[in-house]
Amino acid sequence: MRNKVTIIGSGSVGSTIAYTMAIEGIASEIVMVDINVNKALGEALDIRQGLSFYPSCSIYAGSYEDAKDSDIVILTSGVARKPGQSRLDLAQTNVNITKSIIPEITKYAPNAFYVIVSNPIDILTYQFHKTAGLKENQIIGSGTVLDSARLRARIAEYYKINQKNVHAYVLGEHGDSSFVPWSVANISNIHVDDYPNCITDKDKLLPPLVHEEVEQYVRKSGGRVIERKGATFYAIAMSVCHICKCLVSGVDSSLTVSTMMHGEYGIDDVCLSTLSIVGDQGAEGKLALKLTDEEVEKLQYSAKCLKDIIAQLNF
Repeated sequence: MRNKVTIIGSGSVGSTIAYTMAIEGIASEIVMVDINVNKALGEALDIRQGLSFYPSCSIYAGSYEDAKDSDIVILTSGVARKPGQSRLDLAQTNVNITKSIIPEITKYAPNAFYVIVSNPIDILTYQFHKTAGLKENQIIGSGTVLDSARLRARIAEYYKINQKNVHAYVLGEHGDSSFVPWSVANISNIHVDDYPNCITDKDKLLPPLVHEEVEQYVRKSGGRVIERKGATFYAIAMSVCHICKCLVSGVDSSLTVSTMMHGEYGIDDVCLSTLSIVGDQGAEGKLALKLTDEEVEKLQYSAKCLKDIIAQLNF
């Protein structure tokens, strides 16, 4: 598999993505670009020196020009979220940083898929759509892929079941206005609320699954990790690498990535996460989940929250 990936930003998230990508064999060539050149050099060297144990990969620090012919560009640069700070508080600062990056990177990698990881993800994804001059299918925000993974992890903990058997999603903003459409959440095609009743071993005690507690767990997870260790990077790196695997595998997958809305659920001209098809053609389209009226209202509210912020920003 020959795939060239450029990662902009070699902080905790960018370097962990590079490390995960290298050991999983997702890319044959990885370019790390950072304003702090020494940091990028050090991270690339550290990973490169252990690659004799893993799939062959060329990884090095470079410039925007080295991104030429990249298949995927991953944006992780920007100011990190501080304890107690919302993702949206970061908006204008990281919009300004991204504004300086977009013309430089798209000049050398106009045909790449762009995966936006920097926060606020939905707003920076929107910025790319409006200013980068790329096709819509090329631009993908990592969105609520991580949030959905956290949701599945929590449900799996409740019911002591493999996370891969849990099918549930977080939709909307990657932030406080996100929500869980419980109407479509299931474990092995059994609705999550019915699952305990379907277990034949009646001696197996299971706690009641409280929707609000689970949603709060998902919303607060990032902040809790930041409070305890200073930053989140392992889970986001794994989720971004999963998106990249979908982009290079040639097999379409359904993911809750952030893409531009064009009237779906009555929402237009904003980027947020709904269920989309991602494959070797990028973001190939959306899946129209059959949401309840209440869930559609929550999605529309999330869109409104993002639009309110966008209206205050200078792109």
